[in-house]
Amino acid sequence: MFEGEPLPRSFYTRPTVEVARALLGKIISHRETARGETSGRIVETEAYLGIEDAAAHSARGITDRTRVIFGAPGHAYVYLIYGMYECLNLVAEPEGRAGCVLIRALEPLTGVDIMRRRRPRGVGIEALANGPGKLTRALGITRRHNGADVTRGRLVVCRRAEDDGFEIGVSTRVGISKAADLPLRFFIKGNRFVSR
Repeated sequence: MFEGEPLPRSFYTRPTVEVARALLGKIISHRETARGETSGRIVETEAYLGIEDAAAHSARGITDRTRVIFGAPGHAYVYLIYGMYECLNLVAEPEGRAGCVLIRALEPLTGVDIMRRRRPRGVGIEALANGPGKLTRALGITRRHNGADVTRGRLVVCRRAEDDGFEIGVSTRVGISKAADLPLRFFIKGNRFVSR
């Protein structure tokens, strides 16, 4: 079981880019009562900058779908893409100002056997959670987690006991057509669990 103190709300009450970079190396832990715990180290993120960012869901303003992004920081925003993949975002910025960070890839830590059962057979450990739809499936995160407070509860983001040094790589975001030239993807350089 991963032991760690959840990040406080103040961690998320900052500019989205700052939060996206700071999330690298942190741990997402999903403690499910019946199935056990799955966790992974965040190795790749993307920042979405609110109403000024044409690629962000919040660009159109507050809707039923995006309300959580404009709410209190430190909550999960989970949505479905392509009718089959759920994606996990973490809300940043002070309440009332939209901003969120897409979690793009994790390095599996605990509950690897559970993750393997949720992902297709024959998938190596590097491919268990190396994409936004893969990691939600591996950790059992679904749209029912939309709005979950990740500063407490069963789905939390924690600081590692030891912060290992790493270099942050920066690139444009993946798989979008609007605002595609912005350097808002961040990843741990040389990490084998980063998405391909």
